[in-house]
Amino acid sequence: MSSAAVRRGERRISPVFLAVLAVMAVTGWAVWTGFAALPGLAIFLFVVSAWVVSLCLHEYAHARTALHAGDVTVGAKGYLTLNPFAYTHAVLSVVLPVLFVIMGGIGLPGGAVFIEQGRIRGRWRHSLVSAAGPLANVLFAVVCTAPFWLDALDGVPAAFRYALAFLAFLQVTAALLNLLPVPGLDGYGIVEPWLSYGLKRKIAPYAPYGFFVVIALLFVPAVNTAFFDAVDALMRSLGVDGLTRYCGSELFRFWQGAPEFCPV
Repeated sequence: MSSAAVRRGERRISPVFLAVLAVMAVTGWAVWTGFAALPGLAIFLFVVSAWVVSLCLHEYAHARTALHAGDVTVGAKGYLTLNPFAYTHAVLSVVLPVLFVIMGGIGLPGGAVFIEQGRIRGRWRHSLVSAAGPLANVLFAVVCTAPFWLDALDGVPAAFRYALAFLAFLQVTAALLNLLPVPGLDGYGIVEPWLSYGLKRKIAPYAPYGFFVVIALLFVPAVNTAFFDAVDALMRSLGVDGLTRYCGSELFRFWQGAPEFCPV
């Protein structure tokens, strides 16, 4: 097999990703048309599948940027196929974030692709590789909220508006959390190349725990309020009001029953 054929195979989109994309398309159509007998179930499946798609795009953005920055090994690791099971830790990358969406309605940063940092030259390139993932979430949020900030909601069914608003909320929360300059998150990866060697050595032992510290801090009332106030402000700047997003999150949990003030 030629090296060119190998490279093509390394970049071929995974059937797993295509299957998730198909679920997103079919359930999105069901939400739009009201075809499903249970609108909440359709919203649940649409949001979960779209969330998994966004997780794949997040990791793909890291890998693709690393490829162009000098790490040619990302293809052989399967990172360019958009396969969610090709990541360094499928549970942290996909399963745990999906569970957090279901239980808490928050976009949790997933695991990461393994980048061979030694192959990448230049601090700016290192920072860009780390920034690429959260920027994918930002772009996803902008696309989801386009009907809102473009004032193009005429003809968009209420259920679909709710679903888009909640999905955008997940993207915004994931981007904000990931951009925190905390060891283990992409935000720290952005600033790390600019830190002194001595400081990086002192921080390194705490890197595996940074993610869990952030999650624990979200249970502190003052931190929780400040974080979600920032999220709400960003959502409003994107044209999404709190009630629409709330209805999306409530309908997503279809097993709890839909509130009367969220008509579909």
